[in-house]
Amino acid sequence: MAEPGRDLATAVAGIAAEAGQMALARWRTNFRQWEKEAGSPVCEVDLDVDAMLRARLSALLPDAGWLSEERADDLVRLDHERIWVVDSIDGTRDYIRGREGWAISVALVERGAVTIGVLDAPARRERWCAALGQGAWRNGVRLQAGTRDALPGARVPTDALPKTDRDLVAVHKPNSIALRIAMVAADEADLVATLRWGKEWDIAAAALIAAEAGAGVSDAVGGVLEFNKRHPQAFGVIVSAPGIHDAAVARLADRARVILGS
Repeated sequence: MAEPGRDLATAVAGIAAEAGQMALARWRTNFRQWEKEAGSPVCEVDLDVDAMLRARLSALLPDAGWLSEERADDLVRLDHERIWVVDSIDGTRDYIRGREGWAISVALVERGAVTIGVLDAPARRERWCAALGQGAWRNGVRLQAGTRDALPGARVPTDALPKTDRDLVAVHKPNSIALRIAMVAADEADLVATLRWGKEWDIAAAALIAAEAGAGVSDAVGGVLEFNKRHPQAFGVIVSAPGIHDAAVARLADRARVILGS
């Protein structure tokens, strides 16, 4: 008998795949684009995909609340035990530039924890899916985070490493933070770390995928990530091969304190 969580995850993955094809059909075409604020691009495809996902996911679970990047936050979501947390196109900058590093990100959160996480990256021909307690998968292949146990030499998807981290190894960086986190789940990177306040929709789905693949997952100071908070953000994220997670938190601790103190 199929497990209920996996059945629901399969249905969510199917909806995300439709959204992915909708976005793919307009990728590298002409569409309206603008900045919501300096350095934060958005395009009309973001809005169209968000509307499609809202309609389809709400029909799938009518009792679930909603939180997404492209829709005004409604705090009525706090009254729901279950809530969809969605980024219609994570990595909009790559989408606009015709690059492949973008994905549809859909998470189901129940009582603060992600129970289903799906990334659909059609330009990369990748479909990622995880259900709580049931593992993580890409294109039907089960994922397992790497076994690295020393921080020096760890692979980090980044454009450039700061001088203090030159003992790490830079690897290709998609614009989508969700895809960078998923790289750790697939043992294509060892560490992803940010030291800024980020939104829940950026990381919710990918955080579950990484955790279900055995990766270490926390905020930037090593705390547990919680979702559907009144202010839907977290201070950074650290996702790594499990054997280096404590070392990564320790290396970033002073930098995190300076930022939080300011």
